[in-house]
Amino acid sequence: MTQRLDTLRLTQFAHGGGCACKIPPGELEDVVAELVTGQPPNPNAELLVGLDSGDDAAAVRLPGSGDTAILSTADFFTPVVDDPYDWGRIAAANALSDIYAMGGRPVLAVNLLGWPRDRLPFELAREVLRGGYDVACDAGCHVAGGHSIDDPEPKYGMAVTGIASAKALLRNDSACVGDALTLTKPLGLGVLNSRHKATGEVFDEAVATMVALNRDASGAALAAGIRAATDVTGFGLLGHLHKMARASGVTAVVDVAALPFLAGARESAAAGYVPGGSRRNLEWVAPSLDRNGYGDTTALLLADAQTSGGLLLAGEIPGSPVIGEFVAARGDGVTVVLR
Repeated sequence: MTQRLDTLRLTQFAHGGGCACKIPPGELEDVVAELVTGQPPNPNAELLVGLDSGDDAAAVRLPGSGDTAILSTADFFTPVVDDPYDWGRIAAANALSDIYAMGGRPVLAVNLLGWPRDRLPFELAREVLRGGYDVACDAGCHVAGGHSIDDPEPKYGMAVTGIASAKALLRNDSACVGDALTLTKPLGLGVLNSRHKATGEVFDEAVATMVALNRDASGAALAAGIRAATDVTGFGLLGHLHKMARASGVTAVVDVAALPFLAGARESAAAGYVPGGSRRNLEWVAPSLDRNGYGDTTALLLADAQTSGGLLLAGEIPGSPVIGEFVAARGDGVTVVLR
């Protein structure tokens, strides 16, 4: 490897970046449709949350464990930023977010690493793993081993195990008519990451947002008695909100003027720095969306594929903006309305 390490741009070694690389939600639902009802004939644990509503993590309860639920999730993706340490931190925060979105605490993580060993030096891989380790430590979560493969594209993430109260799980199918709709992180991560990949510009606010844990927001939601939540990642605000409203049998009304955006997000979207994943998100949710005249730039920002985004809560917590409310389900199949 003759190229200097400080000139290597990790985002140029992948076809996309971050959660924008997710398989489109409509295609994914078709793939797993026949797996939803499958259960072992003699299960070793009680399944509390599975594939049914496409929730953030799976949850089981072991015999004799009382109110303790075990949560399990996995998340990994290609580089979303060029700095390897930051990429590791972002990927770890994103994986841990699934546990927080269920109202749990992460206790154990294992690394998932794909690395093009003939194209990128292992010094960079070490920095990626160090970033993941530091964020997991901040979360009080052990990192113990993992799995790696030789991969044409660099990929990193974690499989995480957590624990939660079985009676107080935050689920995406428990929103009720009259619940406020709260978002805990600003939007625009996908378009800013896309601009970073194209131009090399660094957006410090976006990085700080992605590495921030959703721990405090999750704790505040539990303290407020909230029972419905999800996190906003690769399917965008509209995609995750559509899944939440559909699973709960309600319609979500979004106050567009109340939505928080990162600096530069609107300008980046208007300039065309929109990930393909964001466009696919909007295409998927369009039949269930009442745009009320809002144009493509706004709609794409709301469908923007977020990486390590915030929590979307059916209820209010201090310090986070209320962006709408849940109302009775419409009879025409619309699950999300913009106003």
